[in-house]
Amino acid sequence: MGAGAQLTVTDLRRAARHPVDHKVIGEHRRLGDVHLHIVNLSAHGFMASGKVDMERGERVVIRLPEIGRIEAHLIWAAEGRAGFQFERIIRFDDFMRMIDTIQPNPRLRRSR
Repeated sequence: MGAGAQLTVTDLRRAARHPVDHKVIGEHRRLGDVHLHIVNLSAHGFMASGKVDMERGERVVIRLPEIGRIEAHLIWAAEGRAGFQFERIIRFDDFMRMIDTIQPNPRLRRSR
């Protein structure tokens, strides 16, 4: 059996996404520090821009404001973008506080 993640959540791509411009340094077991530029977030995961040298199912741990450390699995990567699914769904109130921290300009936030 492969060492990749056993991803069981159905397609959550329709989940409300919030545009952000947030850079993080992730921790990867093989690559060490991984620099990620998060361009949108949902309570289920995030999309990063730039090349990601990981295979589908590999894990990275990132630190997000208001949330702290959270693990995410690579779901897809194509054309300089990558989609990650969080190991757990972020609670709504924690997610809204995080968005307010990351995207302080209310005009740039998605309507609630």
